[in-house]
Amino acid sequence: MERGSLYRTGLMDGEYQPEFTAYYFKQWDELHMSFHRHDSTEIMYILSGVCRVEVRTPEHLSPVGKQLKKGEFILLDAGVPHRLIVEPNSPCRMLNIEFRFAPSSGRFPSLRQCLDGAGREVAAMLTRPFQYVVLRDPEEIYRTLKSLVLELDRQHAEEGEGDSAMVRLLFAELLISLSRLRDEHESGNHQEMDYYVKQCLGYLHENYDREIRVEDAAGIVNLHPGYLQRIFKLHTGETLMQYLTRLRMDKAAMLLLHTNIPVADIADYVGVGSRQYFHALFKKHMGVTPIEYRNSLHAQKDAPDTISEDF
Repeated sequence: MERGSLYRTGLMDGEYQPEFTAYYFKQWDELHMSFHRHDSTEIMYILSGVCRVEVRTPEHLSPVGKQLKKGEFILLDAGVPHRLIVEPNSPCRMLNIEFRFAPSSGRFPSLRQCLDGAGREVAAMLTRPFQYVVLRDPEEIYRTLKSLVLELDRQHAEEGEGDSAMVRLLFAELLISLSRLRDEHESGNHQEMDYYVKQCLGYLHENYDREIRVEDAAGIVNLHPGYLQRIFKLHTGETLMQYLTRLRMDKAAMLLLHTNIPVADIADYVGVGSRQYFHALFKKHMGVTPIEYRNSLHAQKDAPDTISEDF
């Protein structure tokens, strides 16, 4: 029986435990790897930079290339030929983890027991064939991966082995998150999620001058705040508050450039209560202070013709 594959091992039909063959953080500055394969399932998670993963599949005569950037990852089934390419002057940092399955020792709950009642998404992923899947992470996967790796390190340091109840529970949590993310990626739920995200974006653009919490936006679209955060990050690449801050700073830049509103009052116009915090945020996002931005050569050039009469 295949014990390196998520969907060929039969995790829900027997008593198995995860066996980790490799896990590491790695900064690649330049790399042109040869095609190779593992007898384990592999996750390559991009922490920063970009890379290219090429995969050989029976359906294509030539390798299929996928470019990955920060917050994206590829899930590769066991035995699938692949290679990693990192171009010069374009470094990539990643977290890599490879795992297969072994009969459960019985000391701790098996994966089948940990996953009992996990839902249809897990059952679908463990039975539906795939060679590779590229997904964008709303941060849940990385949090679990990081916790899992740290726990493996701790177990090795303390006991000389990497199996514990915590390891199995974290791995089960990883499988559940992977299955739900894959299901969202492949199902028709994307249209519904698009609708909610667009509603949320509209609310942010209409109310950025007021205090906004995630709970406020979630109430507008009638979703749980955690779920809204997840689909918002999945669709925009930013958290809701990161998007709101960027929106506010863009509006502040527009007001500084095209109106004569006093700099001290701009913070109120974009919903930042503290003027000192506004100055710090603006400099972080624009690289200069609000006063420096208004007094820039570009602002001096355009201001005379674009001063608003509305203020």
